[in-house]
Amino acid sequence: MSSPKSSFPKNVKMRTMLEADLAAAIELWSTSDGVELAEGDHPAELQRYLRRNPHTSFVACEGNVLVGAILGGHDGRRGFLYHLAVSPASRGHGLGRVLVEQSLASLRAEGIPRVLILVARDNQQGAAFWRNCHWAPLDFAEPIGIDL
Repeated sequence: MSSPKSSFPKNVKMRTMLEADLAAAIELWSTSDGVELAEGDHPAELQRYLRRNPHTSFVACEGNVLVGAILGGHDGRRGFLYHLAVSPASRGHGLGRVLVEQSLASLRAEGIPRVLILVARDNQQGAAFWRNCHWAPLDFAEPIGIDL
């Protein structure tokens, strides 16, 4: 997946997500169409996720303002990406793709051979983004779950 870095804003910096970024990331995710926060997305649970996966989630910041975020991690066998979002004013410059690339590269460096995502069935824009990034539906599987 190649990124359109020629249009990448020079004033936007990418870095690993920190626990201190969670409030701004949650705000971005909660106001982004197609990103669904669930029961497991409370700040304490997200802090625990970052502690377990300290190098696989990333943010894009313009100055002190968080304009993009992706939550990534793994269970030692499969990687997972959650909650990719870029603020509306910062879209169209490849930030989403670069956030995905950063997270995938970090998962690959940790020896993870496959990464999964969940895209809401009614999220047409999100599904189009992932298809444009060469992701494909898994026709042989359907996610199912249970709340504990």
